[in-house]
Amino acid sequence: MASHRYTHAIVCRIPNSFKTKALEIWGEIDLDVAKHQQEEYCKILRSIGLDVIELPPDENLPNCVFVEDTAVVCNGTALICRPGHPARQKEVEIIRTIMKKELELPIIEIADPKATIDGGDVLFTGREFFVGLTDHTNESGACALAAAFPEYPVTPIRVTHKLHLKSLLSMAGPDILCVSEGKENKSVLKRIEQEASFRYQTVTVPDPGAANCIYANGTLIHAAEFPESIKVFEEKVDFNRIALNMSELRKANGALTCSCILIKKNKYLKKL
Repeated sequence: MASHRYTHAIVCRIPNSFKTKALEIWGEIDLDVAKHQQEEYCKILRSIGLDVIELPPDENLPNCVFVEDTAVVCNGTALICRPGHPARQKEVEIIRTIMKKELELPIIEIADPKATIDGGDVLFTGREFFVGLTDHTNESGACALAAAFPEYPVTPIRVTHKLHLKSLLSMAGPDILCVSEGKENKSVLKRIEQEASFRYQTVTVPDPGAANCIYANGTLIHAAEFPESIKVFEEKVDFNRIALNMSELRKANGALTCSCILIKKNKYLKKL
C-alpha cells in the first residue's frame, strides 16, 4: 500500500485573468490576497518536505492555477488527463513537458478521443481509486485511468453535484476519508463504502468546503476558514495538522487539493 509520501509538488502561479475570467466565479476575488494565500500554500508544502515546482502564470489560461485536473500521478507514472471543459484542455501541454523533461516521469496518454477526465474527480486512497462521473469526467475517462494503473481497483462513482468528487470528500489521513454533512456528500460516501475493497474510517465535518483537504508526508493540511470543522479535526486527528486559508481560490470553486499535483519520484529515475 502507498503511504501518501511524496517528493515533489507542481503548482502554477495565479494569472491576473483569474480574477474575472476563471470559469466559475461566485464572489469578488481579491487577487493580491489570492496570491499571498498561494505563497503560504507553497511554504507549507515545502515545510512538509516537498520540492515545489512553481510554474509561471498563463494569462490565456485563467484556470491554470488548478493544476490537479491536468494529470494523475501514481507510483512515479503520470497519466495526462483530458479536462472535461474544452477551454482547459491546453493546460495539459506544459504539465506534460514538466513531467517528461524536468521530472523524467514515464507518461501515459489517453488513447480514446471521447474520454474526458479531471484530476479533481480522481480519489486515490493508497489502496484503490474512486473516479467521480461528473460534468467533467465520463466513463471512458474512468476506463483510461483503470488502463493506466491496472495494479489498483478503479471504481466509478456517479456524482449528481456539479463539483468534482474531491470537493465532496478527500483523504484526511491513512485510510481516513473526510466528508462533510449534506445529502449528496453522504450519498457519495455510502456508494464508496459499498464498492470499496477496504473498510475506511471517516471524519465528518459540518462545512462543505472543509471536506477537501490534503494528507501528505504524515501531515493533514485543512481549511482554516471553518472554525466548527477545525474543532472536528482537532478532536479526531492525532497527527500533525496545518490550517490554511484559501478563501479567494474558493470563490472560483477552488480547494486545497486542486492547486497542486503531488508526486512521488522514484529515486532510480534520476539515475536513468
